[in-house]
Amino acid sequence: MKPMFKPAHPGKVLREWLGEMPVSEAAARLHVSRVTLSRILNGRAGISAEMSLRLADALGTSPTLWIDLQTQFDLWRASRKRRPHIELFKQVA
Repeated sequence: MKPMFKPAHPGKVLREWLGEMPVSEAAARLHVSRVTLSRILNGRAGISAEMSLRLADALGTSPTLWIDLQTQFDLWRASRKRRPHIELFKQVA
């Protein structure tokens, strides 16, 4: 079943959390390059498990928050693509 709405890319959510903080400052605090963080914020890269741990430490959130946001976005995007018909596996009694 396809979700009815497009979930926000986690980078968009992160941008809201950062508020007015410059990307370079946030990147320095997270110990990542400015380019890496910018790619996430602009929706061109996803949030990895490692980044979710860094964000949790920096923002006082749970790492699963960030992983779940990424997973929801990835599943929505995958559900929009054409897939081959997959037959249901038959259970062996």
